[in-house]
Amino acid sequence: MKIMEINNIMDDTEIRVKGINALYKSLGSAAAMRFLILLHKNPTDYVEISRTIYQDQTIDEIFTRSKQNWQD
Repeated sequence: MKIMEINNIMDDTEIRVKGINALYKSLGSAAAMRFLILLHKNPTDYVEISRTIYQDQTIDEIFTRSKQNWQD
């Protein structure tokens, strides 16, 4: 058994699979595919995306939400 499995930490493949499944559930297959193509086609400014996502949220709010979704 891998150390990652023992600690319930997802490996890179598992994260990719779950992420793609989340995209398909949220956007539908056509929009999810377009999103993935856009990621590979255009450079992405992840700092700007983070600023937009977390705008008007405190560090405590972000941390609390993170803890709610963290799996030990």
